[in-house]
Amino acid sequence: MSSSVILLGDSIFDNAVYVPGEPCVTEQLQELLPADVSVRMLAVDGDCIRHVKEQLEHVPEDTTHLFVSVGGNDALEHYEILFGDYQVARDLFTLLHQIQIGFRMQYRGMLEAVVGLNRPAAVCTIYDTVPSIEAIALTALSLFNDVIVAEATAMNLPIVDLRHVCNEVSDYSDKSPIEPSSKGGKKIAEALHRVYAEHDFGIRRSVVYTG
Repeated sequence: MSSSVILLGDSIFDNAVYVPGEPCVTEQLQELLPADVSVRMLAVDGDCIRHVKEQLEHVPEDTTHLFVSVGGNDALEHYEILFGDYQVARDLFTLLHQIQIGFRMQYRGMLEAVVGLNRPAAVCTIYDTVPSIEAIALTALSLFNDVIVAEATAMNLPIVDLRHVCNEVSDYSDKSPIEPSSKGGKKIAEALHRVYAEHDFGIRRSVVYTG
């Protein structure tokens, strides 16, 4: 009987346009999986957390695993606030705290919808070794990753930590430095396959996979 592995989220999975002439994440993961298991891409380049619930409406009945990588575009929506004119650091940190609270509420609601499908599921962090990323952005990004790790752990979901998976400049596309290259996509596919092949979903526990 055939089955499907579903990819949800954004361009971390939906990276075909950024690797012209080279295999994308979908194709690379498909090569690693058994012949009777298909990979279905429901992730959409540019999507945010709020869009995942719409993606879930298209999950087929034969789905055996759900992988989610989302949140980077939500973080980007707040990028400009890092360079505002603040009288004291407290003002910026207060604003970041409010943003983190909103992100947590959205991410938790999204995970509840994913878990509600009663399929084995895993999530990805947001990678942070993007070429030329500013120190202040790197620091702010940790606030979003803290939410992802905390919420996934609370729901006993395995975590693919892309901060360790995509850790070289060559892991990022020449077309856009915030997107995975074919090499980076291969590393992501291998990490997803490891979760698929090794994680015991029968025992509800959160395990971090770093490659």
